[in-house]
Amino acid sequence: MGFSAILRHAALCVLLSAASIALPQNSTAASSSSRKDAAVLILGGGVAGVIAARTLYQQGITNFIIVEARDELGGRMQNYTFGVPGKQYTIELGPNWIQGTQTGDGPANPIYLLAQKHNLTTAYNDLYGSICTSFYDYNGYNNYSDVFSDAVDAYTNTTIAAGERLDQQLVDLNLQTGYAIIGAASKTPQEAVCTYYQVDWAPEETSWIASSWNNNFTYDTDVGGFSDSNDMCIDQRGFKVIIQEEAQEFLEPQQLLLNHTINKIAYSDTGVTVTTTEGTSLTADYVLCTFSVGVLQYGDVLFEPTLPSWKIEAIQSTVMATYTKIFLQFPENFWFDTQASIHSCPKSMALYADKQRGRYPVWQSLDIVDFFPDSGIVFVTVTGDFSVRIEALPDEQVQDEVMDVLRAMFPNVTIPEPLDFHFPRWNSNPLFRGSYSNWPASFVGGHWENLRATVADRLWFAGEATSLKYFGFLHGAYFEGLDVAQQMAGCIQGSGCATLQHVQNVMNAQPYPI
Repeated sequence: MGFSAILRHAALCVLLSAASIALPQNSTAASSSSRKDAAVLILGGGVAGVIAARTLYQQGITNFIIVEARDELGGRMQNYTFGVPGKQYTIELGPNWIQGTQTGDGPANPIYLLAQKHNLTTAYNDLYGSICTSFYDYNGYNNYSDVFSDAVDAYTNTTIAAGERLDQQLVDLNLQTGYAIIGAASKTPQEAVCTYYQVDWAPEETSWIASSWNNNFTYDTDVGGFSDSNDMCIDQRGFKVIIQEEAQEFLEPQQLLLNHTINKIAYSDTGVTVTTTEGTSLTADYVLCTFSVGVLQYGDVLFEPTLPSWKIEAIQSTVMATYTKIFLQFPENFWFDTQASIHSCPKSMALYADKQRGRYPVWQSLDIVDFFPDSGIVFVTVTGDFSVRIEALPDEQVQDEVMDVLRAMFPNVTIPEPLDFHFPRWNSNPLFRGSYSNWPASFVGGHWENLRATVADRLWFAGEATSLKYFGFLHGAYFEGLDVAQQMAGCIQGSGCATLQHVQNVMNAQPYPI
């Protein structure tokens, strides 16, 4: 980095605060004749928001402001300093993986390209091979690897059947029903946890058809996917660094307002006025909302006038899933990688089959050579209703439950209490209300169009939830920020304003627009 770039970077860091912009307080509703604060207000500084801002900048539009509730850019890309003094590590509370990278000179995941550009430290994470023989249940070690192999085949078969269903324009069903139709419904705890691991971990609320194309467009190179590999971020700067450093290349201090939470958006045919809980009002010609669909569902932001019924229906018809990583640090490694090493196979992950489906099922060790050796860190993942349940409990109770599971997995090991313990509460966090969107069977093609559609030619929407092919993925947020900002640029520059149109009445069982 050159000296001038260093100075610019330092100035940006100093001024990334509320004081960095001279803002009018309690301004009135926007009008075409009054001078507005910006052409575009970008609400949210996650991947979609920053890539949208970069796209506007590349189109020659610099009159925009990113408004972010937190004290930094990154959205759900959040890290945490974990561990006791002397053994502390940066861990990822939100997104952790680049899912689908690149095969040869084929299409590349844009998140993968950002990681390369900004020298992100990652490690290859084989989500299937890393399990190997690391299988447990409530009676301890139990090698049900044959059940796991059958589950891999069953998921492949469900995606094939989903494609046939799509071709025939048959009504969508949830993934759990799809498994039943092909004769692969889970009947034992071991079958249930293996299925859980395959199907994004919530088959009862997941579209059979959409989940299949969502998986294929990321991982299957035969249909345009990137690759079947995953890289795990182990960078001690945090995964968010790729989006923060990207922003530093173009963002000026006056284009960013941190520590301001949106609570009201007033819009008309002449412009928009955005109000924050801090009492600040900003006016603009357009606004780009990159809030999570969970925030929109919860009603944390008041729209004036109320959003049209077709938009509300689309918002409420999808699902905001919750994905929770629970981290523990111990004095030393006692867990499944030692068991796996006996069989000369990879050793970073394990499955635990409980009598209650979804109860602390997926485990990953960070105490291995490729990740954080000698860290004593392991984490377990829960999702959906179980995530919501533990968020309502005190940390001590959750820790006790997790320890009970570990002691069931390793009945012959004297397991000490952890040195450190931490998990995020994504569902109850008012800035997110969950972790990522999940397309249910009742969310049909018209709903997707309406979720993405512009309201009154002034309100635009983008984020991973509005991505048809990549909902739930970071690269979905990237592509949506890019595409929507390109279309907004046409409106701003007067080269033809083709806003994203809505479907007035969403009819049952419409064919998907894939």
